[in-house]
Amino acid sequence: MSTIRAIVVDPAVQGLLKVDEVEAPHPASSEALVRVYAISLNLGEVRTTIRANAGWRPGWDLSGVVEQSAADGSGPPVGARVFGMVHSGSWAELVAVPTNFLLEIPENVTFAQAATLPVAGLTALFALERGGVLLHRKVLVTGASGGVGHFACQLAKQAGAIVTALVRREERAACLQEIGVHKVVVGEDVVAAQSFGPYDVIVDTLGGKSLNIVSTFLVKGGSCINVGAATEPEMTLQARLESVPDGVIVLDGIPSEGVSKDLGRLAQMVAEGLLHPQIDLEAPWTEIAEVTKSLLNRRIAGKAVLSVF
Repeated sequence: MSTIRAIVVDPAVQGLLKVDEVEAPHPASSEALVRVYAISLNLGEVRTTIRANAGWRPGWDLSGVVEQSAADGSGPPVGARVFGMVHSGSWAELVAVPTNFLLEIPENVTFAQAATLPVAGLTALFALERGGVLLHRKVLVTGASGGVGHFACQLAKQAGAIVTALVRREERAACLQEIGVHKVVVGEDVVAAQSFGPYDVIVDTLGGKSLNIVSTFLVKGGSCINVGAATEPEMTLQARLESVPDGVIVLDGIPSEGVSKDLGRLAQMVAEGLLHPQIDLEAPWTEIAEVTKSLLNRRIAGKAVLSVF
């Protein structure tokens, strides 16, 4: 097979994205070829497409079946149901995935559920781990109805924290109430969450001016971990790093070591009913332009998952 179908950036089409023919992947010895069944979308990668050059291939998360195992013998075997992530280009029929970013899917977890876990799940997990022990500590999660925020609320609650979730609109509150967070605060102004603090740990997905405000809600010695800039669509990573208040921890990527082990932890929690991916929309990947527009316009809460076929 010399070519495959993949989603690429094309400034000439509406929505900037289309399914096109591209060169088939040539895996390195430590990479497995995965036939992709589902992809999930993250706000960061979708925003990157707006500034990307023609032909660039977006995509981090994927799930599917191993079509060719890694030549060095690492990773899952041919035929295994798997999920994982790549630095770019996961929105394709066939993807070469480093085996240290790939893991088998537990039997009772769907492809769609698994595809939501890598970027959003790991970001939430690593952010909370930077906050230290959470048992009976007050945790605030801003942008709590988004992919990272929803996972962060659940993981903090599982760790024994007293969780306050901040969402912008009333209709987003129900999904947090269903998972049993202790308090859901609704409002465009983050100050609405202040009265339920002070907080030991804050996981902030909003960035910008909101980050400056919520960072003042901490107890002395508390931790505020920023994982994004949802309120600042045009902010680059460099600008984000320069704008954070003193003492705020910025999570600016996922480490390469131990990822498969952490993915396994998340997947097992889903399998045991302890973690519930919030999939707000499922659609075929041919609708990529429409779905990314909805994501950018904040019409999607939680995750959007596209089927590849």
